[in-house]
Amino acid sequence: MRLKTLSRQRATAVPAVALLCLLGLLGGCRAKKYENPITKDTQQPDKVLFDKAIRDIERGRYEVARLTLNTLMNTYDTSEYLAKAKLAIADSWMREGGSNGMAQAEAEYKDFILFYPTMEESAEAQMKVCDIHFKQLEKPDRDFTHLMRAEDECRNLLTQFPNSRFAPMGAQRLREIQEVISEAEFRVGAFYHHKGSFPAAANRLQAMTDHYPLYSASDEALWRLADSYSHMGARFRPKSVASYQKIVRDYPLSPLVDDAKKKLRELEAEIPESDPVAYARMKYEQENVVKKGMLGKAWAPFSKSPDVRLAAKSGQPTMTGLRPTTPASVPLPAGAQGGVSDVTISTQTPGGTTALDTQPDARLNQPAAQPPAQPAAAQQGEPLPSNRQAPPPPKKGKAPNEKKVKKEKK
Repeated sequence: MRLKTLSRQRATAVPAVALLCLLGLLGGCRAKKYENPITKDTQQPDKVLFDKAIRDIERGRYEVARLTLNTLMNTYDTSEYLAKAKLAIADSWMREGGSNGMAQAEAEYKDFILFYPTMEESAEAQMKVCDIHFKQLEKPDRDFTHLMRAEDECRNLLTQFPNSRFAPMGAQRLREIQEVISEAEFRVGAFYHHKGSFPAAANRLQAMTDHYPLYSASDEALWRLADSYSHMGARFRPKSVASYQKIVRDYPLSPLVDDAKKKLRELEAEIPESDPVAYARMKYEQENVVKKGMLGKAWAPFSKSPDVRLAAKSGQPTMTGLRPTTPASVPLPAGAQGGVSDVTISTQTPGGTTALDTQPDARLNQPAAQPPAQPAAAQQGEPLPSNRQAPPPPKKGKAPNEKKVKKEKK
């Protein structure tokens, strides 16, 4: 029994030894990797500078980091870290914050987009430019400077980089910005409506509801718009009916739908069917609304930033800016339409001949040449005008000099 076991172990060990020998031969035939003694255990100097600058940015040493990155860009102008260094400079300004830091960051991001327009990081830079102005937004009844700039920059992101991974984020940011703009316009229109200035209220609310249909309070704005038109006379009755119909059709889950239908029955107007696409969109918005917590409610009166919780989460944002419109109460010429008027300048070539083509050229009929003026020396001298009185003429008789001569002779 013991002999059988030993024979089995020997039979198993022989193939294993042969396999090890074969692997050793193959390893000896394989080429050995060359190790450069110069580059062994060393790092690229541009990478060392970039890593050092990133560590300084993370630790808040922004000025030191920018000096290091500028050294990298000026010394290694062909480095693969050149674009990353330029983007890191902009990030350092944005992290530093403040009005000066934000302005410097925007300029650096704009330069990066100008120098590297095809890189994926250009879309990120444009998104950060939008965030720069979005972070400085104020409430709807405050300054509009950053609000308008943020809308323009987010619109540029969707126009220049529509297929980037930042496009959905930019679209949502644009919807939030347009929510603030719509809220500002709605407050102005509601103020005019409350004070009884119905033409001014209708002008504001009509432009806002047409331009920003994703506004969270569009149904209330349309209700005030219809009421404003109803107070402006029978001539504006069709516009009032259209506003009530728009509530029923485009905002079917609004609490004002039943009241709008009642108004349409009183006006003997057609009640439209609700739009299924609008119904699905409103249902999605109601299911995904962000509720404000207790701390948020307590801090809201002291917050400087606008509240964008109710901004739309779906739908295509408006890609044009809000422009002033002509009020509906302003009389227009026959055939002209109200609303936004676009002024374009173009050159037109007249089809027929004009007086400029038929009449002789006026430049050819020059008047006869006048004789040249006489030189100053040939002109007769004339006394210059003076304010002094002329001396009186001498009296008749002997001159005074003759009397003196006679006295001397005597």
